[in-house]
Amino acid sequence: MPVISVAGLLALAGQNLMLQALVIVLGTFVLEDAATVLAAMHAQAGGVPIPLALSALYAGIVLGDLGLYLLGHLSARLPWAARIIPPHRMRQGRDWLEGRVFQVVFISRFIPGARLPTYTACGFLGANWRRFAVATMIATLIWTSLLFGVSLKIGALLMEYLGPWRWAGGIGFALVIILLGRTAARMQEARR
Repeated sequence: MPVISVAGLLALAGQNLMLQALVIVLGTFVLEDAATVLAAMHAQAGGVPIPLALSALYAGIVLGDLGLYLLGHLSARLPWAARIIPPHRMRQGRDWLEGRVFQVVFISRFIPGARLPTYTACGFLGANWRRFAVATMIATLIWTSLLFGVSLKIGALLMEYLGPWRWAGGIGFALVIILLGRTAARMQEARR
């Protein structure tokens, strides 16, 4: 299970700060919310400095978001993928997105299940790269800071009340966050 492996890798990294940062960055590529929760709990336990944990989370999440944009951008260059959307629809999509890329990217950060299709579509349609990057950086800063702060508080409670079982509680908390996000995404999909 990815959540357990991130926690295990953080523990194995010991006091090696560069290895801890690398584990956190890579963890965001697997499950970014779970990586955020576990990094906060590890920081709460004194295993990693808070600034390092947050910096690694920001870097990993933004790199992942930029990677999704790049994936869409490269997909648009494939002949078979370019034929999926007629040229006039591509122009319409690009024109619509042109003045809204910041808002679309920013809002999708907070809607479960919206990032993958939105960020790859931005790349596919050739949305302004700078606006996209700035929006994802600002939205990541806000969302990750909020989730990290809540996770620090939860981590403190888990440490106080669960002691050596705190990691089991942390994994449970991370799973709840993931399940809530997936449930919200399914509810949104059902409304359409």
